Order: sequence, then structure tokens, then C-alpha cells
Amino acid sequence: MRFAPGWHFKHLFSLAVLVVLLLNLSLGAAPSQAAGQKKQAGQPPMRFIIVRSLLCMEDCPEWISAEGRITSDTPTQLRKVLKKIGDRKLPVVFQSEGGEVDAAYAMGRMIRKAGLETAIGGTRLKDCPEDDARCAAAIAKDGSSVGVTYSDGAYCFSACPLAFAGGISRVSSQWAFIGVHQITTVYNRVRISYRIEYKIVNGKKTEISRKEVGRKAAGQSSSTKLGKKATAALKIYLKEMGVSGDLIALMMSTAPDRITIVPPADALRMGLNTDMLAYNEWPGMPLCGPGAATDAACHGHSAVEAAGAPGQSAVADTSEKLPTTQPMDFLLMHHGNCQEECTQWISAEGDITRDTPVRLKAILKTLGERKLPVVLQSNGGDMDAAFAMGRIIRAAGLETSVGRTRLPNCPTLNPRCKASMAKSGSTEGEVSAGGAYCLSTCALVLMSGTPRIVGYSDIGLVRPTTAESTKFFAYFEEMGVNAESFEAMMIATSIERKEIPRAQALELGIVNGIIPYGDEPGDRLCGPDAKESLRCPRKAEAEIVPVAGASN
Repeated sequence: MRFAPGWHFKHLFSLAVLVVLLLNLSLGAAPSQAAGQKKQAGQPPMRFIIVRSLLCMEDCPEWISAEGRITSDTPTQLRKVLKKIGDRKLPVVFQSEGGEVDAAYAMGRMIRKAGLETAIGGTRLKDCPEDDARCAAAIAKDGSSVGVTYSDGAYCFSACPLAFAGGISRVSSQWAFIGVHQITTVYNRVRISYRIEYKIVNGKKTEISRKEVGRKAAGQSSSTKLGKKATAALKIYLKEMGVSGDLIALMMSTAPDRITIVPPADALRMGLNTDMLAYNEWPGMPLCGPGAATDAACHGHSAVEAAGAPGQSAVADTSEKLPTTQPMDFLLMHHGNCQEECTQWISAEGDITRDTPVRLKAILKTLGERKLPVVLQSNGGDMDAAFAMGRIIRAAGLETSVGRTRLPNCPTLNPRCKASMAKSGSTEGEVSAGGAYCLSTCALVLMSGTPRIVGYSDIGLVRPTTAESTKFFAYFEEMGVNAESFEAMMIATSIERKEIPRAQALELGIVNGIIPYGDEPGDRLCGPDAKESLRCPRKAEAEIVPVAGASN
């Protein structure tokens, strides 16, 4: 301690004393982190790469590959990438174990402001080794590259879903994982030394300056209890992004050293996902715009538009009136040379009417014990008739799926033209899941299959009236579908027809399998005369009885 010279003031004499104190103070730095510390330590900070698809020659889709740990510097790096792409709307494809929550908030808001889509997926760059999918050698000096994305095993954990929530469209596949757990607030204790000067006037001590002269770490503590400010910030952010506050309860129910995987149905219900990718769609595909061609490299094709029926246009609002078609007919179909490798199926297309179950019984009777898949495409129709069809299919033990059947030499607008139907026996043709649809009461028929599978097709279901509810949900229970979950889902919508994402259809039990990549609906059973091969591992025993082509 040392004394300083005195200062004279009017009506006042005082002795100024210079006091040097070294104060030890603990400051609480509280960066919020939402990923296990051990896991994060092993993952490098997030890096952004602008990637162009390797799977095309021109007009190739591009995306921003975002992989790594979210740090306080990550929003700055993202801002640089967004500045580089300018007005281009490139999807952001995440794969991350998490990181800092505040940084994730900032990233999500930047993505939303830029109007970008998000997806969950890994990126593999061209010519990179298996253990280094984003190798430095494949990245150009400007930070761009060429590659592909994948869903299988991709993940977005901890704070990552908060950044992912910023997308105007948010998608993942059933093979990718979204995981959450408690937000951990880390408090870093720091010992700070100050040099403080005081002035004593009339016996009173007054601080006149303070200067930091030293700082030293003094330990660390953490807490998983969200304070009022942190809780409010999380609620505000989720509401801003259109995500249900139910996510908070799921997060807080999971210890910070564990991860709770969010089921696809829950991710969709809470708004964390806006849709699920089909088996033949990949992360980084942009959302299809109005009028997108059926072969366009985008996700979320309109089933009605893709069906190509006359006078139809893209239907973005599911409450719009469905197009009118003709009553359902049944065709016995085959694809390929039935003396070699011939697959067969029953094509069922058109509206379900009161006499549709009778037509179904008639074609099944001609087949005897032969169990062929029933491939559906329909806008629905009579509910009681759909119940009857479902029970017939279940009793026969048949497979159901959704698909469009096209006969050779038929025009695009009439793919089942009568001129190409065989007068007897099966009709040759092709079947595709892409753009097919099974809406309204058609889904009641679909859920009767054993198994019941779906590919890149749309499924829709109706809201029953009060009078119909009892038999409607009794049928659900009969078919092994989760009626309670479906009822809860329908309460959340005010429209009569509800389009159901594939992942949610799996969760409810409406379908119980996905058509493998490269296969098509009905592309599973070989004809009785087909030679044994890889495609036809064994010959069928039952004979196919020729049937006349059904008329409309």
C-alpha cells in the first residue's frame, strides 16, 4: 500500500490514499453445450464443402455438406459459405455429433433467413478412401468438390437437430438418425486479479480505477438444469422454427451421456422433419417445385401429378378435390419372357366401388392357390367395399403394394389402354412405384397385405365420420394397425384426406416394409414356367389359369 498526494477541494480538505488491492473473483462463463464432451472431443470442428452431384452430366444438384462438431466459430464459417453461394438455394446436409447450443441457434436462424432446406446425411467425395470420405485431396481451393450423399448410418445428434431445424424443408430417411439429450451448461471458473485504486475523502473510500492484471483457470462445473432464461430461449427458438415444444421434454428426459433417437413418426409429428426421403431419394436433393417432371432430381414428387392422368395438375394442398377416374379393374400382368424370367402380379387400378370386391374374388378364383402380389393405384372410394377387399386379401394371404402399371404401346395419358390387353392369359407390361398413389380408402386395402410394402409412392388415409369410427378402428385392429396413433394423428389435421409419409406409415403399421432399391412393386414372384435363375431361384408349382382381360 502506498499513499498518494492530497487534493484540495472547495470547503473540503481530504487525504487521498492510493490503495493497491489484488482481488480474486470467480466468473461463471456458461456456454451451453448439448453433446457428450468425450464424443465431441473426438470429432473435428464442423467444415462446410459445396458439393456437386457425381451422378449426372448437366444441371447437377449441389448441396452444402456440413460435417463435424458445432463450435462458437461455426456460424462465422457458415456465413462465409452463404456469402459465397449468393442467391443460390443449396440444401445443407448435416452429419454432426452436436456442439454448442448458442451456435446451433445462430446457424438455424441464418439458414432460415436464407431460405435453405436441410437434410441429414453423410457426403462421400470422389476418389476418397473409405475411412476418409471427405479427404482433403478431393476438395478444390475454392472449397468445392464432387461427390455423393448417403443416408445409411448418417446422424444428427445433440445440438445438431437445432441447426437442422432451421431448414424451410427438413428431411431425413428411415436409415438416418436424429438424436437428442439434455442441454449441459458448462461453467468455467476463472480467478481474476485486479489492481484497484481508491481515494479516501472525509474518511470514505471511493474506487477511482480498476485494471485486470492476471487471470487463471480455477476449475469447471456443469449442470443439466435449464434456467429460466435458457428454457425461454429454447422455447422461443423452437416456436420460431415451427417445431413443437414436445421436443424439450424428450431432450430433458435423456441424460447427457446418452442419446435418445427420435422415431421418424415423432420427428414428423413434432415438425422436426417436414417429410421423409423415399428409398430412392438422397440427402441434398432439393424439394420438387410445382410442375416438376417425374424424373427430376428432387424429393417430394406429387403423386397425382406423376400419375399423368388427363386434366390433372400438381396438388400442393391435400384438401383439393381428387381427380375422377373409372371404377377399379383387375389385370393379371407379367413382365419379361415367361419361358425365362417372368414376374407376375395383379394390377388393381381405379376407384373402389360397391362391386369391386366381387371383381377381386373373380380374378382370385381363376388363380386357384397361386398367390400373386396385388399392386394398387387408387384414389379410394367406398369404405365398406374397401373393408371387404382387405378381408379377402388377408384371408388369401396375399402381398400388397402401391404401383403404376403400364402396358406396351399405350399412350402416356392412358397407360392401361384396352388395345394392349391380352384377350386371354396374362398381359405383358411394366410396373413402377415412382409417382404411384394409394389414397383415402385404398390405404385400407393396402394394410391388409401379408406383407404390405411401399416404394416411392404416396399413401393417404381418410378421417372417418363419427358414425363410421367404430367399424373403422375395429378394422384397424383386425389388420394389426395402430388405431390409437392414427386417431391422434388425424386429430391434428382438419382435412378429410391425410397424406402419410412412408416412415409414419411404417410406424403405424399401414405398411410393414420398404421395396428394396432396384426392385419394383410385384417384381417378386416368378411365373410357373420360368427357368431357375438368380432372379427366379425356384419354379412355382401352381399353374396360372388364363383369364380374360377385365373391362372398365
